[in-house]
Amino acid sequence: MKITGIELGKLRVPLKTPFKTALRTVDHMEDVVIVLETDTGHTGYGSAPATAVITGETHGSIIEAIRTVIAPSIMGEDIRNLNRIVNLIQKSIFTNFSAKAAVEIAIYDLFAQSFGAPLYRVLGGGEPVISTDITISVDYIDKMVEDATRAVEAGFEALKIKVGKDLALDIQRVKAIAAAVSDKALLRLDANQGWTPKQTVMALRELESSGIELEFVEQPVRGDDVEGMKYITERVSTAVMADESTFGPKEVIDLIQMRGADIINIKLMKTGGISNAINIADIASLYDVECMIGCMLETSIGVSAAAHVAVAKSNIITRVDLDAPSLATLNPVQGGVTFDNAEIRISDAPGLGIENIEGLAMLDPGRVAAG
Repeated sequence: MKITGIELGKLRVPLKTPFKTALRTVDHMEDVVIVLETDTGHTGYGSAPATAVITGETHGSIIEAIRTVIAPSIMGEDIRNLNRIVNLIQKSIFTNFSAKAAVEIAIYDLFAQSFGAPLYRVLGGGEPVISTDITISVDYIDKMVEDATRAVEAGFEALKIKVGKDLALDIQRVKAIAAAVSDKALLRLDANQGWTPKQTVMALRELESSGIELEFVEQPVRGDDVEGMKYITERVSTAVMADESTFGPKEVIDLIQMRGADIINIKLMKTGGISNAINIADIASLYDVECMIGCMLETSIGVSAAAHVAVAKSNIITRVDLDAPSLATLNPVQGGVTFDNAEIRISDAPGLGIENIEGLAMLDPGRVAAG
């Protein structure tokens, strides 16, 4: 099974309600999608969203990186030579993590198809049913309480509350949500780099003294402020999770060794794909540091790949934040992984199991072929 061509497209899906964080507000998700062709007729799928404020990538940069650099580097390669192909992808261009992730996802999809098995089994197996939390976007207090209550009624047992815009108001938001649903769901905070180290310590100590139990606080300070992460971790009881502070394996090792976080958030779009996500999970396992697997605001193509990784590495990936498909008005991807509110269920179809993608608009020019 050799790679003969790559086609590029775009997939746009509206959200049920606007997605609001300390960094941005959007009303739809839009991915660059790659369709990887082979000489056996098998097709692999991958995708990547534009997340300029996190990875520094736009749709244009993702498309150009894949079309002019990454795709030519792997054309003609045999899918069974997985390690070689992954190495070619990772060394083809500096950074451009989401572009690399999109291509890697399609490669792993085909690699598993070559064995006639779902990806999670090829990666090590596991129970193909997991449960995700759901994001409560930052908003007016009454709206956030309403969203939290509705999520609990829909069966979600963990809520990730977006904060980070106004410290005093953020504390009020968390207290109001806790009063409404803390006895029904786990509460997780995501400050999206919106606080300073001292603000974080002050906020968490006040919440802790109020009797509010938080499962963790995610990336409260700037991603490059690893000393700030350590400062917080040393001074609060609430677990601190690193997101933007850890993109690759080396950063994970450094942060763990300096005790700058209690939990690591793995995202395929940050790590450059599945290979480094697995590396990070294995490193964290060596240090007995638990991980969460998350996603960007992206369609169910990339999220499905993350779900396969979560199942295969469930010994160390103990938390799941793969709610993006639940935030959309529809799931355009047919086959493979089913997203039913909190429940994510993986089928036994080979690879990612994707049968069709409704509404996929192919780019012109968007095809790279061998030779």
